[in-house]
Amino acid sequence: MPFPSSSIHPLAGRTILQIIPELEAGGAERTTVDVAEGLAHAGARALVATEGGRLVGELQAKGGIWVPFPAATKNPFSMLLNVRRLARICHQERVALVHARSRAPAWVALGAARSLNLPFVTTYHGSYSGRSSVKVLYNSVMARGDAVIANSHYTGDLIRSLYPQASDRIRVIHRGTDFSVFSPSAVAPERVENLRKAWKVSPHERMVLLAARLTGWKGQRVLIEAAARLRDRGISDVAYILAGDPQGRDSYVKELDALIEARGLAGVVRRVGHCTDMPAAFLAAAVVTVPSTEPEAFGRSAVEAQAMGTPVVVSDLGAVPETVLSPPAVSPQERTGWRIPPGDADALAAALGEALSLGASARIALGNRARAHVERHFSLERMVASTLDVYSALLEGH
Repeated sequence: MPFPSSSIHPLAGRTILQIIPELEAGGAERTTVDVAEGLAHAGARALVATEGGRLVGELQAKGGIWVPFPAATKNPFSMLLNVRRLARICHQERVALVHARSRAPAWVALGAARSLNLPFVTTYHGSYSGRSSVKVLYNSVMARGDAVIANSHYTGDLIRSLYPQASDRIRVIHRGTDFSVFSPSAVAPERVENLRKAWKVSPHERMVLLAARLTGWKGQRVLIEAAARLRDRGISDVAYILAGDPQGRDSYVKELDALIEARGLAGVVRRVGHCTDMPAAFLAAAVVTVPSTEPEAFGRSAVEAQAMGTPVVVSDLGAVPETVLSPPAVSPQERTGWRIPPGDADALAAALGEALSLGASARIALGNRARAHVERHFSLERMVASTLDVYSALLEGH
């Protein structure tokens, strides 16, 4: 990754501490590791206070330093003890700035940073729910940073509406994607073939992919209804793949299976569980859809699919529209995908039908536009550089 040289970067020699509950899979966790790698390349010391997790090894391999810390606790008494514990670590390690990426550890980090007069940064990785006064107060810690990073303009607007006092401290930094991994040239044909075989997709079938955990607002039911409409229109050479874990939502799984059966789509719509090779999955798909019925804080799947040159159909809701160019916002010649009203199975079927009917040259042209669009706006390098710029600006003025 082409990060800045340590000899010229203003963060060289400084110690930055990020805090997050655990380093398991997820957007916040992945971003933590990416920023730590960027800090190491800039010549800074990149500390991550966390309980542990599967990404700790990668963090350390990329130059980050794991600081074992009970950051996941939400027990008020334990959190109070953690303030003193974290302040002691910051003092001993000569930490220059603290960056919190989750609410409970953010309260701990806020207390520690204020006691030592250190700059404090927060990142909104999602749109935190809760309407009660207690929950709004609990969530408010994420708007108390000296800089408040929002992962999309949608998230930034949400913060402004809830915490207007934070408006002048909000910095929008979109989630970054590693385009060396999400690149058609980086995926060997065998990886695509292995997925198609595992999912029992016949050579003549095209795939429509919805890659998301199995929960109601991710839109699996909408896709099933759209699949039935396309089948009724005579489009029968398509396999609709629901790739994602149920995460214990057994009743929702039963509901999906019953709907598939009721619409006569057994074997056409398939649940395949969690997918570990998303670049190959997006490349294998004829179309990728993100038909969410509630707002997404970002549009990772839409960005990654566009990076692979695959047409995308997304709900015109939340942050996902920020990642996909579609009429009437742009001309048809600038389209990189389709936006549809959320929850509208007819609109989803129509857009999927259009995407599936693209000729070879039109599909290639759309894929090239989409790849160029996401490379320009959503690269990993851009995200890391922008985050390090926030750190540098705060330290310069501190």
